[in-house]
Amino acid sequence: MSAGQFTVKAAELQLHVLERRSFFGRPAWHFRATAQTVDTVRILYPLDDQFDSYTDAARLTSLQYEMYLQEAGEKQNRTWRMDTGEEAIPDGVSAAKVIPGTRDPLGFIYLLRATDWKKTPELRVPVFEGRHLYDVEAKPAPGAAVSLKVPAGQFNASAVHVRIFERGREVTDTKFTVWLANDAGRTPVLIEAELPIGSARVEFTGRR
Repeated sequence: MSAGQFTVKAAELQLHVLERRSFFGRPAWHFRATAQTVDTVRILYPLDDQFDSYTDAARLTSLQYEMYLQEAGEKQNRTWRMDTGEEAIPDGVSAAKVIPGTRDPLGFIYLLRATDWKKTPELRVPVFEGRHLYDVEAKPAPGAAVSLKVPAGQFNASAVHVRIFERGREVTDTKFTVWLANDAGRTPVLIEAELPIGSARVEFTGRR
């Protein structure tokens, strides 16, 4: 992550496909992401977060999204069942009212990987990230793939630009570019982000 002229290694992010399972009778993928601050940043701001997504295996729409946050000594756990109005939600379950086709952030990453960008000029889907429901637009970058060198090695990769909209207006201080390897798994090898606090660069370091 960089802020102004300074660049520091701030955190490690891991993405996992834990299993394919039945989620209340529907075939689903269980995705997980974990994030931890490291080195000097961890001394200043200890962070250990976990995010879980149960995503419909066929449509790649979000069924349930969970956040387990532990930041600066404070803990917060939240779970949202996605309520599109298409199915009854059991009593006592915390639900988020969303529109059909909604993804969560983890499911959205895997949607990018599953999309055939040679045949898809634009993808626009609603994404619920725990507080707000956004319209997220993804477009493949024009031009040929490029060779990228990251800690995991050299990859032939193509870029997808991601823009975020809220109530019809673009969130101009937050943009992403995701570089997907031109391999069978479309591995996300690099993510570059412009954020309100500065810029971030997430590099693929290999599978664990």
